[in-house]
Formats: sequence, structure tokens, C-alpha cells
Amino acid sequence: MVPDDSERTRVTRITELAAGPDAGRPGDACIVVIYGTELGRRVQLGTAPFEIGRSSSNDLFIDQESISRHHARISFDGTSYWATDLGSTNGTYVNDELVREQRLRDGDQVRIGRSILKFMTGENVEVHYHEEIYRLMTVDGLTQIFNRRYFNEALEREVNRSKRYSRVLSLIAFDLDHFKAINDTYGHLVGDSVLRLIASAVKPRLRREDIFARTGGEEFAVLLPEIGMEGALVTAEKVRSIAQSTPLKHEQELIRCTVSLGVATLIDDASPEDLYKRADERLYEAKQSGRNRIAS
Repeated sequence: MVPDDSERTRVTRITELAAGPDAGRPGDACIVVIYGTELGRRVQLGTAPFEIGRSSSNDLFIDQESISRHHARISFDGTSYWATDLGSTNGTYVNDELVREQRLRDGDQVRIGRSILKFMTGENVEVHYHEEIYRLMTVDGLTQIFNRRYFNEALEREVNRSKRYSRVLSLIAFDLDHFKAINDTYGHLVGDSVLRLIASAVKPRLRREDIFARTGGEEFAVLLPEIGMEGALVTAEKVRSIAQSTPLKHEQELIRCTVSLGVATLIDDASPEDLYKRADERLYEAKQSGRNRIAS
């Protein structure tokens, strides 16, 4: 799919853009792979053009079908770093915006195919890099919510806390219905976009203390401290409704996705594994009974 000019964003270089602390200086900038193959890899950027693509002749070689042989370039103009698309098939995105050329600022995310790179610059780039590596241990790079590793630790912590203080705890497990069909019909890039869209739509509708995580490919979980079954069912219905009413626009088509959910509460001396297993079993029941529904 080659985006036409109406779908691309052209950002013109404006001389009035002064070099601020995030403008970038040679030697002070790098990119870090935060999602995709070689997760966590850091590559230093200098003054020479830095090319990314599927050809082994690139400065950053990523062997991925969704990436063009010569996909994108990062260059330094003496003042700022710029990301430029090289006429790739699937486009180059900066912070989820399709671009031809975009000035990069510290913290910008550059998405190329199914890989996401984070641009870092400034005097504390080394500190920022180590902070990002720590963050990668807890956050899923694609959806920007917690990952399975963090969720497992939080589940054990919250179960122990609930038992210690005799407080209720609930868990919602859900996944996207017919997600394989979306990938097979539209491709994995669109599938990734659906996952990002659902996560970004659900996250702000949860409480600050709720723990929202991606636990598998298209699988998610929400841990609800101090919420019983009644409140958990209300939250589950909210998630189901959000997913159903949040379509992804792909070319001229709206791709609608539903989710099936299983809800369980902590009982007696159940272990963290028991709580998750019960929610997962309820999720399976929701799938078996027709999808786009909740089982408890």
C-alpha cells in the first residue's frame, strides 16, 4: 500500500525554528529500538545520513517484510535531526503521524514497519537511555501499557496485599475477537494499529490505580484493586463498549473490532495463578457463547 500525497504529512523546514535543548547535536543523539527485533538496541547518530531499511547495506538493517529495502533516513542539518521517508511502501510515522519529512525532538517515536524507534538527544542522553531500558522491562513498546512481566509481578503483589488487609480484588481478562482474520485480511501492520488503538482508547477510561497490561499477542488484562464483582462487571462492560465503538480507519474502510471478556474475583486462599486462570476460563466461556460479551 503506497500512501498518496493526501495521506502524507509534509513538514517544511522553517528557519525560525531555533535550536533548543531538544534540537540535537552530533554525538549527543541516538535511536533506541523500543519495539520489534533487537529490542533495546541503541545506535548513535552522527552528522552523516543514517539510513534504515531491509537491505543489508543500510546503517540499521531490519529484516522485516513490512519494511522497504531503503525505508527511511535520519539526517542532521547542522541544527536539528530530521526523519525522512524514502518512498517506502508502508510509510514512516513520527508519533503515529504519517510523514515525508519531520524534525525530530527528544522522545519522538519513529515507527517503521512493525518496529518502533525512540529518538533521544540532549546532555543527559545516557541517563535517558538507561531509564528507557528500565521502562522496557515493564512497558509494552507497541501499546504503551504494562507488559506481561510487570503484570505478573503486580498480580502477585496485589493478591498478597488483598489477603493481608482483607480487601477485594478483581481481574478482567479480554482479547480481540477474530484478530487472526484482521491480520490475514489486512496484514500485521493494521493488526498492530488495532492493538494500539484499543489500548489507547481503554487506558484513559480506567482508574489510576487499575493495572492495565498486554499479556499476549491480542490478549489484555485489567487488575482492579479493591473492586468486587459488581464493580468489575461495570468496568468490563465499559471496556467492551469502548472496543466496539472505536473503529480503525484503514484507507476508505472502517475496521470494527470487538472483545470478549472474562471476570473473576479473589476468593479464599486462591493464588495469583488461580485468579488469572479463573478469569481466563471465563474469557473462554465468553468466546464459546458468541463473542463480544462478558462471562463471570
